[in-house]
Amino acid sequence: MAGTTDISLIPGITIAGASPELTHYTPAADVEYLLTGRPRSIPGIPVTPDGIPTPAVVTRALTRDVPKLVAFAGGRVRPRVPYIDLGGEPGGDFRRGPALSESTVENILENGRTLGRELAKAGDVFIGESIPGGTTTAMAILVALGYDAWGKTSSASPNNPRGLKAAVVREGLARAGRLDDPVKALAEVGDPVHVGVAAIALGVLDAGGAPVLAGGTQMLAVAAIIKSLGGDLGKVAVATTGWIVDDRSADFLGLAREIGVTNIKVTRTSFSSSRFPGLRYYDRGYVKEGVAMGGALYIASLRGLPVLELVEREYEELVRP
Repeated sequence: MAGTTDISLIPGITIAGASPELTHYTPAADVEYLLTGRPRSIPGIPVTPDGIPTPAVVTRALTRDVPKLVAFAGGRVRPRVPYIDLGGEPGGDFRRGPALSESTVENILENGRTLGRELAKAGDVFIGESIPGGTTTAMAILVALGYDAWGKTSSASPNNPRGLKAAVVREGLARAGRLDDPVKALAEVGDPVHVGVAAIALGVLDAGGAPVLAGGTQMLAVAAIIKSLGGDLGKVAVATTGWIVDDRSADFLGLAREIGVTNIKVTRTSFSSSRFPGLRYYDRGYVKEGVAMGGALYIASLRGLPVLELVEREYEELVRP
């Protein structure tokens, strides 16, 4: 699932792009690379300001033979690969006004739910995301839905800007006022991607399936949305990385307990012995999740794949002159 929020333009809020302005290109480039091995919206793969590569490298390396479909929930830059459009819009800066219109939220929910029902007919459905700034909107969604998520969502940086995130969320919630209805809460302080992922998962549940939310603390916000809209969390799994669970600047397991997420798949992977510095940074607290990396690592563990070997082979193709 790809999309953007203008929250990512706030300086210091995310490192999911070489600059705040480039974060609007990151989701499109992620899914372009994931499907074709080459980004089309920007010259190279998305990187942090320090040059650390997108987790799409890991996901592509481990799921080359797994069917993938791109859904676009709404963003400033549309992917240059085939995708299913959920009829959304880019997420706005919720400090200044509603992030989305309520009609857009309802449209994404309807279209995503329809897609989820169809996808469930094909077998297991893993749903990932790419949305810079998403851990901040995840915090806002969780708090708006009644959970104590202050400072508990993770970050792509080892220096989680929890204070900045909380200040942004407080400003947005103060502007929005009372939020008694989940659709209104999502419109006021959400983003299109969280809505879209939840909608697809609800569709899978409608069809009798058991969706796997492949991601970190953002997927707990998705689980909260599913619960608020009547979905059965007992049939929902979250597949994430050890880097997320071990992140002391967040509280993945505590949030999961509060929301009622019990089926958690955690993969323990280390790139500390990699010959590539960009991959070794993952073990220093950078990136941690995104683009369904937790789901890809979980699939790899079930299949007994040589994770580091495959990821290094993929990364070597990228850095080769």
